[in-house]
Amino acid sequence: MTPASDHDETCPLLRTSNPHNAEAQIAEKPKPTPLPKAQLTALCIVRLVEPIAFTQIFPYVNEFMSDLHLTDDPSKIGFYSGLVESVFAISQLCSIYQWAKISDVVGRRPVVFVGTIGLATTTLMFGLSKSLAVVLVVRCLGGLFSGTIAVVHSVLGEITDSTNQMVALPIYCLAWPIGSIIGPLIGGTFSHPASKYPEMLGYQFLKDYPYFLPCFIASVIAIIGVSLGFVFLEETLPSKRKSKKSGSPNATTNDDPTTTVLVLPEKPFSVSKLLSIPVISALAVSGFMLSYIGVSFDVVFVLFCYSPIKSGGLSFSASQIGYSLAAAGAISAVIQLCIMSYLLRTFDSAKMYNFCMALWPYTFLVLPILNLLARAGLDETTGELGTTTITLLWVGIAFVLMLSKVASLAYSLSMLLTKENAPNAASLGQSNGIVQFAMCFARSFAPFVVSALFAISMEYNLLCGYLWLAIMVT
Repeated sequence: MTPASDHDETCPLLRTSNPHNAEAQIAEKPKPTPLPKAQLTALCIVRLVEPIAFTQIFPYVNEFMSDLHLTDDPSKIGFYSGLVESVFAISQLCSIYQWAKISDVVGRRPVVFVGTIGLATTTLMFGLSKSLAVVLVVRCLGGLFSGTIAVVHSVLGEITDSTNQMVALPIYCLAWPIGSIIGPLIGGTFSHPASKYPEMLGYQFLKDYPYFLPCFIASVIAIIGVSLGFVFLEETLPSKRKSKKSGSPNATTNDDPTTTVLVLPEKPFSVSKLLSIPVISALAVSGFMLSYIGVSFDVVFVLFCYSPIKSGGLSFSASQIGYSLAAAGAISAVIQLCIMSYLLRTFDSAKMYNFCMALWPYTFLVLPILNLLARAGLDETTGELGTTTITLLWVGIAFVLMLSKVASLAYSLSMLLTKENAPNAASLGQSNGIVQFAMCFARSFAPFVVSALFAISMEYNLLCGYLWLAIMVT
């Protein structure tokens, strides 16, 4: 007679004695977890705060610097405005990992609230600034508080799972394109309100502080986000969430041994241990390159549109550039809302990420073609473009912007891949922090490098003015 032990060794680990049951197990799909709509809404509004605070200064920052009487040479104003814009990203770089690490200890909610309130306060102070020193200090503090972005990403990962993230992620990722549309609109519409709307807003205070109102509106949006978060956003850090249910994170139950496993908090990995994980280190390096290329394209696109046609650009006006940027935000919103969810359900995330990264060289290569179109349709006598040429240019701009926004889906996919490959729930915040740190590091210096490269290429006619293109594509 065969011993029982031998019989057990020949039994498969997954029993399939009943073929009907096996087929049912294969065919059965997990039911999607209901989305926490209130939490997701509050999180999206909190996510809106950073792009609004970051971009609302763009329409008036050059005028602001001019009002400070820093130089008599208008060509040097760009240096000071670039400094104001970059100090925000550099400060964010310095704080992003620290906030992520703190959130893995104290919880997500307090870090998100502190960061958002701090950003609201510094944005308000920016509108009250009267010197470059104060502007830089306030903008630096704003960048430090905005470093909580990695924590916000972690919250999204913890309120969703594999069954509903393909719906939640596109909604969440709408926040940046919408914020990048709302921010400039607020800044352009409400700067100098006393002179634009003297009957309604002709107050002396707004005359003395012409940039206060857009900063105030951006701060109000931030406070609304905090208020909604306080009401609807629950703590999502696993150790804190479990301690809330059990009374103590280290509580045990003698009657049920499985309870001990559930309530014991996982320990977050150290930075060195996280970086030793190939996928996390690869996401950090790839995120650095993604952010560098993405920010470089945004900078080059504006410079390309602004440059004269004979110098290799399109000679667009400021309003035309503004329309292009607004169109870019709208295209991004449509892609996130209408297409992203389907793509996540249909294709593998890693393959999609690689595909999006491979699109970036083509977005740069389309720009010289637009210049060739403009040159071909330029009337040498009047210096104006023909109607047909203008139409073709706008079609081409729509195409290149659509291409860039499809490539930019890599940002959302990077966040998803970080969540999927974090070693445990306790390390999610630090994993996001490492990847976001790499992205912010690239964002802190990419504008300087690519704008200088563009200017040098044009000024010295290097590779017919397209040295910048050769370097970006390679």
